[in-house]
Amino acid sequence: MATTSSHFSATSHWYSNESSVSRLIDFGSKWRKQQLFSKNSRRLVKRRLVSVSIKNVSSEPKQKLKDDLLIQEEEEVPRILNPSTPNTSSSITSSIKYHAEVTPLFSLERFELPKAYFATAQSVRDALIINWNSTYECYERLNAKQAYYLSMEFLQGRALLNAIGNLELNGAYAEALSKLGHSLENVACQEPDAALGNGGLGRLASCFLDSLATLNYPAWGYGLRYKYGLFKQKITKDGQEEVAEDWLEMGNPWEILRNDVSYPVKFYGKVVSGSDGKRHWIGGEDIKAVAYDVPIPGYKTKTTINLRLWSTKAPSEDLDLYAFNVGDHTKAYEALLNAEKICYVLYPGDDSLEGKILRLKQQYTLCSASLQDIISCFERRSGSDIKWEKFPEKVAVQMNDTHPTLCIPELMRVLIDLKGLSWKEAWNITQRTVAYTNHTVLPEALEKWSVELMQKLLPRHVEIIELIDEELIRTIVSEYGNEDSDLLEKKLKEMRILENVDLPSAFAELIVKPKLETKTVYNSEEETKTAYDLEEEMELSEELENSEEETKLVYNSEEETTTAYDLEEEMELVDEKDESNSKVTQKKEKIMAEPPPVPPKMVRMANLCVVGGHAVNGVAEIHSEIVKDEVFNAFFKLWPDKFQNKTNGVTPRRWIRFCNPGLSKIITDWTGMDDWVLNTEKLAELRKFSDNEDLQVQWKAAKRSNKMKVISFLKEKTGYSVSPDAMFDIQVKRIHEYKRQLLNILGIVYRYKKMKEMSAAERKTKYVPRVCIFGGKAFATYVQAKRIVKFITDVGATVNHDPEIGDLLKVVFVPDYNVSVAELLIPASELSQHISTAGMEASGTSNMKFAMNGCVLIGTLDGANVEIREEVGEDNFFLFGAKAHEIAGLRKERTDGKFVPDPIFEEVKDFVRSGVFGPYSYDELMASLEGNEGFGRADYFLVGKDFTSYIECQEEVDKAYQDQKRWTKMSIMNTAGSYKFSSDRTIREYAREIWNIEPVELP
Repeated sequence: MATTSSHFSATSHWYSNESSVSRLIDFGSKWRKQQLFSKNSRRLVKRRLVSVSIKNVSSEPKQKLKDDLLIQEEEEVPRILNPSTPNTSSSITSSIKYHAEVTPLFSLERFELPKAYFATAQSVRDALIINWNSTYECYERLNAKQAYYLSMEFLQGRALLNAIGNLELNGAYAEALSKLGHSLENVACQEPDAALGNGGLGRLASCFLDSLATLNYPAWGYGLRYKYGLFKQKITKDGQEEVAEDWLEMGNPWEILRNDVSYPVKFYGKVVSGSDGKRHWIGGEDIKAVAYDVPIPGYKTKTTINLRLWSTKAPSEDLDLYAFNVGDHTKAYEALLNAEKICYVLYPGDDSLEGKILRLKQQYTLCSASLQDIISCFERRSGSDIKWEKFPEKVAVQMNDTHPTLCIPELMRVLIDLKGLSWKEAWNITQRTVAYTNHTVLPEALEKWSVELMQKLLPRHVEIIELIDEELIRTIVSEYGNEDSDLLEKKLKEMRILENVDLPSAFAELIVKPKLETKTVYNSEEETKTAYDLEEEMELSEELENSEEETKLVYNSEEETTTAYDLEEEMELVDEKDESNSKVTQKKEKIMAEPPPVPPKMVRMANLCVVGGHAVNGVAEIHSEIVKDEVFNAFFKLWPDKFQNKTNGVTPRRWIRFCNPGLSKIITDWTGMDDWVLNTEKLAELRKFSDNEDLQVQWKAAKRSNKMKVISFLKEKTGYSVSPDAMFDIQVKRIHEYKRQLLNILGIVYRYKKMKEMSAAERKTKYVPRVCIFGGKAFATYVQAKRIVKFITDVGATVNHDPEIGDLLKVVFVPDYNVSVAELLIPASELSQHISTAGMEASGTSNMKFAMNGCVLIGTLDGANVEIREEVGEDNFFLFGAKAHEIAGLRKERTDGKFVPDPIFEEVKDFVRSGVFGPYSYDELMASLEGNEGFGRADYFLVGKDFTSYIECQEEVDKAYQDQKRWTKMSIMNTAGSYKFSSDRTIREYAREIWNIEPVELP
């Protein structure tokens, strides 16, 4: 296990070691001679420059710099920005120019936008690192309890404007870059989005880190450094196309490689008992997880916390040099490739065995490396007096969904096998340390892994999981007793971690049912099988008696009676058995020769999370109730105190202050304060001004300004031109059937069909002009989701080129939706769709972002929609659709064949099938909405059931939008009511009720 004496020594010496800096900048350039600054002052003294030639290649007018970009002799110029001292545009200009000179990624003589971005980012990073080091020196000294947030995703978005905003240096950086011939906005646009997440799960994790830093909580994030992310989405005539993300190709100025912080991670091998009586995991495949650190600054605070991302590699000696030199390059590089590919892609496809192995490797790498790092920190801070029972008093580990579940057996393994603790001690420590956030009620998303696969890849962990399962069985038996064997069997089946696995031998006699032996003939060899219990055998006997006549086989020239056997099989059976009893025997043998398939043995990761953690939380009030009442009801009855609600939130810094500066200024002016960014409850002050005409005029102007930016963006990205006078109606989120983008686009199709049936005058009277914008990625192997993307783009291609419709309706799919696109679209949105099937969306966070930016929502009573509607007011939310408690009954109605679709729903499906949207066949997509049962059929997500309600609700939207005074008030009331949905509130609840940590303010 390799560690470092201080988490931040790798950076702190870079800035304090004078000779190191000398080696970095004294490279004998013809451009300059430089004299180094002293360590105490951190300033560059008597720096002589001949000239720095800056070539402006942006589209902006070139600007003549006052000093012609010369730094005068004897002038003191800060090379490193210090956030504790005032930073002027002049000092920032000099810092940017310094980094432009020493950045090796770009040519020295040019200062184009990519170089300007890197130099600016490195200038900002200087300030962050000073605070970063101070933060952790403080944490090391105080040894405060620290939270560690483990997530497979961190959807960060661009870091530059967020960091500058948190440091309150927007104006200074804008002025400095203007002097250098660029705008801050254009420079910031050069930053690619970090491809470390997919959707709400990862964005939530990033919001939480922002709030943790802003509120001064001691915390770290842990994730994986994906080289190619999920994928970059391209939209072609065939729909979605996936290509690898290139976000790291030019480097990442925000990360710092920690070559001195790496840990071994093992796969495969076997477990043996040593002479010491301990279990030892030996052999197998060993890789290294290497740390990359990213500073996360708080807002208006020195606190700068850390996101540690793991990258994987194999030791250099694993390159088979002999194989390489004899030309077998594939074999030579195999071990290195196997290690490196673990962190290539987020969520690799798992339809194949190789894909499943890779996903499990990813999850274990995150857990193993992170826990080794956490334990190393605990040991270092404890000094010579390590007391493992105090580990939960210093460490809180939060598992963001089930992906980090292996933290539980991994922590047990380390404590027992490596630290020498007893099972009882280790289990007590683990349960007090770990907590679990559930993000889904979808059965398919409650993660399971094959026992066989896990046994192969992580044999020691399977042993530990089996023992945890045994602990659980013991608890269940203690709670329910064994008098009622049916109840006990039900509870064990529902609650056990190991699914379809026999009870351990110690409990084998708990559930006993009478068995009847039946003789079965296989290939003329007699084997005795206990295949049926008594009840099943009796049912079989009755069936055989009642059907004896049906089993007679008659073959003549006039008549053939068909049975389960063909003639050849019948003759063989007759030969084997006495003719007098062959009929019944043959029936039995045929049934017995085809036993039902054995269900696979699985590890239920969510159950393991509930058992192994001390807290389980949902992420919205309605979701947490579903978790308690349905998903984990048996566990809730057993451990009610474990279950909590933590309604999600979003950071108001990124999601209104920085992405919507025009609206932010209006809020500050009308509330009379700018601390609403930290205390969002002050947004409620806007309610008393919601009817004020002056505020409404300003509010509408800010919205229109944001819409104009989106118009330019859509033209550039899609080629479509849209009108600023149209309502901007937006649904942007991961493409999934339960999120019901299909309901949205079918509603648009219905709208288009009705428009086509009207005269031009009728259309303008009946319909408000709309720009319907979609965005989101469909998982690469999710066929139905990709059909939906294709359908949306085909509808757009037809509608947008229809001269009769013109600006009354446009449909635009934005390719490669990400955080940066969201920061542009959300401030411009007027109506936002959150229309998932009730009870299926855990929370949602984009609904919070839209409301915060004055967007009116249309949606179901699902996830956080319920709470948003309560806060903004029922009159300011467009509600439709079935309720969560009705869904099961409505699905049963469909299964029973009692559902009668509304004629308008049948009408719109027929219109799609007519081919009006092109030659592509949408039969499969439409068929998913039909039938009463079957996979991919029977309208499981109730699009047809809610369609009529949805159309009626959209008509109400049109009426409301026609009254702009009313609509603007609704918009203001949404912002005013969004105060609850700050991630600051959420994090305070986690800190107080789950992690038990306190803020630590830097001196």
